[in-house]
Amino acid sequence: MANSTQNKQNDNQTSFKESMITYFKGVKAEWGKVSWPQKNQIIFETGVVLFVVVAFTIIVYLMDIIFKGILGLLPH
Repeated sequence: MANSTQNKQNDNQTSFKESMITYFKGVKAEWGKVSWPQKNQIIFETGVVLFVVVAFTIIVYLMDIIFKGILGLLPH
């Protein structure tokens, strides 16, 4: 009984190793198919993202100030 349990554990470990090896071989094969963007495209798109984040931050901040002012006019 102890041998069958040990054999199952060895099979599980071997199966896990084989599936990990297969997975990383697949990752390596797909890695070569990736088309990476140009450096100037990355810089431009990063700038656009930063601009949008800053713009929305300012808009939300201004809305907060406006609503706080409006709510301050209401009687308690």
